[in-house]
Amino acid sequence: MTTEVRVPTLGESVTEATVATWFKKPGEAIAVDEMLCELETDKVTVEVPSPVAGTLGEIIAAEGETVGVDALLATISEGDAAAAPAAAASSENAPAPASGGDSVDVMVPTLGESVTEATVSTWFKAVGDSVAQDEMLCELETDKVSVEVPSPAAGVLAEIVAPEGATVDASAKLAVISSSGAVAAAPAAAPAPAASSKDVENAPAAKKAMAEAGISPDAVTGTGRDGRVMKDDVAKAVAAASAAPPAAAAPVSAPRAPVAANDEAREERVKMTRLRQTIARRLKDSQNTAAMLTTYNEVDMTEVMALRSEYKDLFLKKHGVKLGFMSFFTKACCHALKEVPEVNAEIDGTDIVYKNFVHMGVAAGTPTGLVVPVIRDADAMSFADIEKAIAEKGARARDGKLSMAEMQGGTFTLSNGGVYGSLMSSPILNPPQSGILGMHKIQDRPMAIGGQVVIRPMMYLALSYDHRIVDGKGAVTFLVRVKEALEDPRRLLMDL
Repeated sequence: MTTEVRVPTLGESVTEATVATWFKKPGEAIAVDEMLCELETDKVTVEVPSPVAGTLGEIIAAEGETVGVDALLATISEGDAAAAPAAAASSENAPAPASGGDSVDVMVPTLGESVTEATVSTWFKAVGDSVAQDEMLCELETDKVSVEVPSPAAGVLAEIVAPEGATVDASAKLAVISSSGAVAAAPAAAPAPAASSKDVENAPAAKKAMAEAGISPDAVTGTGRDGRVMKDDVAKAVAAASAAPPAAAAPVSAPRAPVAANDEAREERVKMTRLRQTIARRLKDSQNTAAMLTTYNEVDMTEVMALRSEYKDLFLKKHGVKLGFMSFFTKACCHALKEVPEVNAEIDGTDIVYKNFVHMGVAAGTPTGLVVPVIRDADAMSFADIEKAIAEKGARARDGKLSMAEMQGGTFTLSNGGVYGSLMSSPILNPPQSGILGMHKIQDRPMAIGGQVVIRPMMYLALSYDHRIVDGKGAVTFLVRVKEALEDPRRLLMDL
């Protein structure tokens, strides 16, 4: 009996995904709910489990292919058909240690909330080494934390399934421990060739396409993981060969400039994390889509700093959270957005969608990159509620525990580059939002006030906005209202 594996529901408004990684090969035995492959969308990463136990038959959608919802990914042969391939695979892998009760599988431990995969960075033991229970076997790296993997039992390391550099999912097998100590010489050598050949082996669909087209693998540039040639790469190479002029415009990214041999030896090439790839893509899309413009102003922070200094101890005692500057800026922006609603709106086709609420995005830098958690209905929150929400979201962002839902739905964004010492910058819009306010370093500067030169704590403000929906007048009015509210915080109490 054959069971079809199809693309699951990807989420609201998501209609397609890219097949990122296949964890199984045709002919391999699989258990119910064992992870078969991983799909990537522009929002989340989705793992596809096996609906039944059996043997993976044919992979329909190879790595790198784009598929729609409910598209066919692979087929699974159920029942006794699973036994033969499984047995063949085990015998093919050489005389492994006793596969009975004296072998213990070493699995990937819990990686943390929202972490679905890791990279094997270091093996502390080699095949054939004796290990004690709880002795460290290897170390895994995710885009958030490093995880050490202890041995679940005492014995001999019989097989390393995932070599250094391999990417594994949250339920993958890393190695096999033989508690009886039985280990042959073959398993020690088997993983290495398998790993090296896997790294460079092209996708089966690509091999077939190259054979049919009569193209050498050397003439095709692989875009898959570790440079693997995918089916789409072959199609592009065929198109380039048949039409030379269009081929010149085909590359999406500019080729890298030549590097001297002595310089290349001193370079280090590191693959971008998925978070960094998403950040890069979204920022570039923002520049390509919106008619982005930035306008500047400056604000005298004297009154805000005096108010904060006067009440910070009492605020902390009553509310259990420190009084910072972000709550003042959030309140000031919510106040200004009421007067200039187009800064809080977005474009949907030929419509303008005005938001009668403020979901404030607060950009936060983390070790893995910039994230923007969203504080919902910030316009209805008190100073204390805003400070608590910012502290809680910031801590979750640094620990890598934010969910996708907590980073979606923002209508306006605050970016505080001043915490890093930035004096002035032009923030980039966070699509589909139409405005983002950049805060900067507070610096004492001489100012002419009442005919006299006095020293005041000044901050530059930068509003980047989508000129398709926000006119210059609206942008300047927004900045002036923010400036007025911060230079005289009493205006916020009286809604002036």
